[in-house]
Amino acid sequence: MRFDNKTVIVTGGAKGIGRACAERFAEEGARVVIADVEEAAGEKTAEALGAPDKARFIYCDVGERLDVRNMLAETVEHFERVDVLVNNAGIVHGAEFLELEEADFDRVLRVNLKGAFLVGQAVARHMVEQVEAGEAPGTIVNMSSVNAVFAIANQVPYSLSKGGMAQLTKVMALSLAPHGIRVNAIGPGSIMTDILQAVNKDAAAKQRILSRTPMGRIGEPSEIASIAAFLASDDASYMTGQTVYADGGRLPLNYTVAVKED
Repeated sequence: MRFDNKTVIVTGGAKGIGRACAERFAEEGARVVIADVEEAAGEKTAEALGAPDKARFIYCDVGERLDVRNMLAETVEHFERVDVLVNNAGIVHGAEFLELEEADFDRVLRVNLKGAFLVGQAVARHMVEQVEAGEAPGTIVNMSSVNAVFAIANQVPYSLSKGGMAQLTKVMALSLAPHGIRVNAIGPGSIMTDILQAVNKDAAAKQRILSRTPMGRIGEPSEIASIAAFLASDDASYMTGQTVYADGGRLPLNYTVAVKED
């Protein structure tokens, strides 16, 4: 119960990796706020985690400063403090570079990067106030991606946003270190979220994913959640400004690998 009596905010916590993170922190004793625009899924997740005493869904468009302010205010009003932020909210848009529309570029960057900045800054300011009041410093975990390192040609704004997230993590870590607040990131590879479930049903697409994954399987959201819990815990007390890549060996791979037949 590493997070007993602590409050954790998970943006994009209604589904996928965000939900897995919310579940993991709740299992370890935390009170969890699911900040998302997916109201039905968010409420369902909060209910499963013990709403209203142990979990709460709060509607929040992370790219809208007023939404962020209201979400934080409601969190503090309901749970009194914030100890951990998991900056997980993100969207994708597939289009080739020559075909990408400006509006779609802006939409992805607004959520994935600007949203992480707005929520991170608001929560960090509150954490600093807690430290100045004599309370323990909090921790922030940003959700990056292996796409921070390499690029996918038809995922232009997503790749750029995750590269930006890696740098945002470093900047936040340096800025907040004097207050004792640690900031790290996770860079997942291919994880079995709703988006990848659809790809997984396509034999050729699955073959392509596994051919670049030395461990020979797609990762589970719970495996990313376990890293988030570690980074937010005292077990990672001397880590800040780092991105931990969980990708089944994909980043070190120079060539594709043979895929076992089912």
